[in-house]
Amino acid sequence: MRNSATSFSRSGLSDWLVQRVSAVILGIYTVLMVVVWSGHPTYVSWHALMSSTGMRIATLLALLSLAGHAWVGIWTVLTDYVTVRHMGAKAVPVRIFLEVLTVLALFVYLVWGIQIMWG
Repeated sequence: MRNSATSFSRSGLSDWLVQRVSAVILGIYTVLMVVVWSGHPTYVSWHALMSSTGMRIATLLALLSLAGHAWVGIWTVLTDYVTVRHMGAKAVPVRIFLEVLTVLALFVYLVWGIQIMWG
């Protein structure tokens, strides 16, 4: 079995599991948000909901799930389509650049989301 240094985890099974579990968490969070929004919340009720510890934890879990889900998905696309086989030797620096750019963007979004929720 070949392990890549830029893979999210040690095996394809772990990546698959991260992708599926994060999708379920994001789905549940989305349904929760749709239910909350369907009641036409006011600013006061929205602020109270988002200030509660339970909602902050749920949002943090959703943010972490989104980052993990996005990383596995983008890493898979990059390793499938930006490869030496398709693009020659120029592919490795391009793929690494795109992976670093993705990690930086995900990190910034994650820190920004945590700062919004807990700051």
